[in-house]
Amino acid sequence: MLRCRSPPPRRARTARPVPTYERTMTTPPRLELRHVTKRLRSGDRELVVVDRVDLAVAPGEFLAVLGPSGSGKSTLLGLAAGLDRPSSGEVLLDGEPIQDLSEDALARLRRGRIGFVFQSFQLLGNLTALENVLLPLELAGRPAAARRARELLAAVGLAERGHHYPAQLSGGEQQRVALARAFAVEPSLLLADEPTGNLDGATGAVVLDLLSRLRSEQGTALVLVTHDPEVAARADRRIHLRDGRIEQSA
Repeated sequence: MLRCRSPPPRRARTARPVPTYERTMTTPPRLELRHVTKRLRSGDRELVVVDRVDLAVAPGEFLAVLGPSGSGKSTLLGLAAGLDRPSSGEVLLDGEPIQDLSEDALARLRRGRIGFVFQSFQLLGNLTALENVLLPLELAGRPAAARRARELLAAVGLAERGHHYPAQLSGGEQQRVALARAFAVEPSLLLADEPTGNLDGATGAVVLDLLSRLRSEQGTALVLVTHDPEVAARADRRIHLRDGRIEQSA
């Protein structure tokens, strides 16, 4: 007579905490690069600046991009923003390919869904701090644009400096205006190219804290290029570029 044996009890598994950006991967990545390559001509030579990169950034994720000078970091950001076009491969925003869009369509995309923060601030010198923040809101046709611009300047601690021109502001103040401008239209993706590179350590830390807070409040995916391992340590994930390729990820 055969006897049925009860299966041995299963050990309970300890569930690891799942970061927010991993939980959101049931939706399309906020940004995705599929086998993206960028080639440039230099005399008789062809340079491969970005080489067959595959990358996905989830909604709300903070990704740091590290690597030596000339490794392709800034080019990667330009491709992600539609400021440059890949030689081959696809760039997708929320699952939609953007590499073949017209220049007008790309401009509309950047006005409404992509923010960019530069190392050199890139403020318009003939506009006040308030007007610099107001400009993308007006271009996007947002209601109550002036109120939104004033609220953002207050959020970065510059409520009393809105009437000043960039030349009248310190480097740290200019970068805070640039952050307010980048977040003005509540972009789903923010790209930052060495945003603290021209600032001293203390000022850079203040700017980075503001960047992290604004990103968290708005749920924005952030891709940040940096040479600073302390800045990169704040990210959810880090990738290292060398010769245009991702050589390691953590």
